[in-house]
Amino acid sequence: MNDFIYHIPTKVYFGRDHLQHLGAELKQFGPRVLMTYGGGSIKRVGLYDRVVQAVREAGLELYELPGIEPNPRIGSVREGARLCKEHHIDVLLAVGGGSTIDATKFIAAGACVDHDPWDFLDLAKRAPIERALPIVDILTLSATGSEMDTGGVISNPETHDKIGRLAPQLLPRVSFLDPTNTFTVSRFQTACGAADMLSHIIEVYFTTQHDLFMLDCFMEGLMKTIIRFAPVAMAEPENYEARANLMWTSSWAINGFVNGGKTKAWSCHPMEHELSAYYDITHGLGLAILTPRWMEYCLDDERLPRYVQYGVNVFGIDASLPPIEIARKAIAATAHFLYDTLGLQRTLPEVGIDDTHFATMARKAVGGDALPGFKPLRQADVEAIYRMCMA
Repeated sequence: MNDFIYHIPTKVYFGRDHLQHLGAELKQFGPRVLMTYGGGSIKRVGLYDRVVQAVREAGLELYELPGIEPNPRIGSVREGARLCKEHHIDVLLAVGGGSTIDATKFIAAGACVDHDPWDFLDLAKRAPIERALPIVDILTLSATGSEMDTGGVISNPETHDKIGRLAPQLLPRVSFLDPTNTFTVSRFQTACGAADMLSHIIEVYFTTQHDLFMLDCFMEGLMKTIIRFAPVAMAEPENYEARANLMWTSSWAINGFVNGGKTKAWSCHPMEHELSAYYDITHGLGLAILTPRWMEYCLDDERLPRYVQYGVNVFGIDASLPPIEIARKAIAATAHFLYDTLGLQRTLPEVGIDDTHFATMARKAVGGDALPGFKPLRQADVEAIYRMCMA
């Protein structure tokens, strides 16, 4: 295991009835609050009113930026940074899922500089992130883990780019994680969220590097939790235990703990970012379509042991079977969970994607060279995986 530093100072309020602490947590950062959110769902379920009441009872000034998109756009980030500067905002309050929180992170950084916030993400500029306004979030969708990590992903429709970045300044200071706020999440979005968090774990778990047994067991437990509770949450939307297990798993899947000093790059996420950059599909759905094909493409003798461990420990496949049979059953079990249990589409044509941009997307996914992940992938490899997703 490589050396590493692990520091996640996000304060988490987990469970029901913690909004009584919201005003005090915001107030420590200053009197002017910018609340960011997406569509009208938080208003329909009454969350918006409860949040506004808590903020105003604390005597704080409240400003709003609604309408943050799924696959959040740089335009929303620019507008948020402008509002922060105009109103001298002290703290940002993100109410929503990963898209809202991701956008809010770059609004927080953009408010502290004079240049275009896209410069933080533009691969040719990669402006440093040295400061950001403090962020408090109220999570409404279990998926990305953005509520407890240092990263975010922003789309630029003008350039067909979807780019992520990590910086410690982007880590939320306080997160309110109430599973009841996810009771109204649709079956489809619950399924996509499950696929997203499963992919976060698989991206780290599938490695040829030296491993730490404890972290392998932890990741296997997280994956089994998703497999167990996602179908329950879809069938019983107000099942608190199912929603709570998914919400906490979402956070721990990507807050850095499972990495254990591993340095291998991710593979499915860069490939999916190109799909949603060009076609604006739901991120978790794109990952669901890609993941089993990527697993099949990467299977070889060198990587076989990881498939065997995954199949036996996560899906309970008979360990006495030949290793290659266990591996193929593990891939099939993953596909069955994503497509049959969760009911997600299994091919790109089903979501309106053809092969028009495969070459360009593959080139951008590998950064003009290769993805040095579980199995190094060059442009031709990524194109091949895209084509496997056509049927």
